[in-house]
Amino acid sequence: MAGNERVWRRLLNGWMAIVGRFAFVQTLLLLLLLYLFMIGPTSILMALARRDQLAKRGLGGEGSAWCTADTAPPDLERAKLLS
Repeated sequence: MAGNERVWRRLLNGWMAIVGRFAFVQTLLLLLLLYLFMIGPTSILMALARRDQLAKRGLGGEGSAWCTADTAPPDLERAKLLS
């Protein structure tokens, strides 16, 4: 019975090695297709439309992109709602 188990273990290890290589290739292929058909064209369209999603174009020589948040001042009632 132990010899039979060793044969199955060797077959399983061999199969896992083959499947591991297929999984690696499949992952690369899926990521390539995602980039080619979704991310690439979207970035090209954004560049052609001159959209600035991160609002970096207007920084120029200001040196900082810090924006103050529009939030209410902290108080006890607000803190009670958050907890």
